[in-house]
Amino acid sequence: MTSDYFHFLNLIGVAFFAVAGTLLGYEKKVGGFGIVVVASVTALGGGSLRDLLLNEPVFWVADQAYLYSTYAATIVAIVFIRYLPHLSNYYFLLIDAVGMAIFNIVGIEKSLIEGTGMLIAITMGTTTGIFGGLIRDVICREVPSVMRSEMYASACVSGGLAYGALFYFGAPYIWCIFGSLFTTVFLRMGALHWDWQLKFFKKRYRQ
Repeated sequence: MTSDYFHFLNLIGVAFFAVAGTLLGYEKKVGGFGIVVVASVTALGGGSLRDLLLNEPVFWVADQAYLYSTYAATIVAIVFIRYLPHLSNYYFLLIDAVGMAIFNIVGIEKSLIEGTGMLIAITMGTTTGIFGGLIRDVICREVPSVMRSEMYASACVSGGLAYGALFYFGAPYIWCIFGSLFTTVFLRMGALHWDWQLKFFKKRYRQ
């Protein structure tokens, strides 16, 4: 992947997560500057943790274009909500799923660029994809999606595995990206629509 393309993909992921954070903040009646805080931690949290783990400069500190993308997306979302206050929750879930899928790919790509193995790259992609949303949910006093039985982190991992499988068989980068993107979004939205769940333990019944 070229550096320009990677940069563009990262900017898009930041914008999607900023919008998702703004929509959840609106739903939870977060007011004033709090909306910007929620949007910012959602957009920047996962990538910040990824860069710290990779011992790389934090991406939004090294390049302020990511801050412009975050704030611009937040402002657009706020204006949009003012004119369409009864926006369906479906759009928040879809935007969140796409943002997670894009950040998953960005995390994988950046890890591979830094020379890690594919297993570490998939783990880093999942971390990038879910951490911002985890902070957002905690701030908004929601049970984090990653802690529920519905497919969230598992959708991210599956998208990473799809990327890894296509990469292993020599598929072009664009197919690795689209395969991962489709797998993550499909599993996440399918889980919400058809109530797919990943359970490791059986429910314990009291005697």
